[in-house]
Amino acid sequence: MTLITQSQSKCGVPASRRFKLLDFLSLARQRRALARLDARALEDIGVTREQAQSEAARPMWDAPDNWLKSLY
Repeated sequence: MTLITQSQSKCGVPASRRFKLLDFLSLARQRRALARLDARALEDIGVTREQAQSEAARPMWDAPDNWLKSLY
């Protein structure tokens, strides 16, 4: 029996690139959620409003170094 694998999805984007895109979209979603936290929630996680706003303002492709090592 022959096993045939498909290296690209039907949308034409290779699976490895598709997962990276999903990771970046997830990071953007997390940063938007961070920007919406109230003062009490920020205090609970030990982040100031200024730090949260600074992180939320970063573009989605500006991922932390440890993310980039696992993505590439």
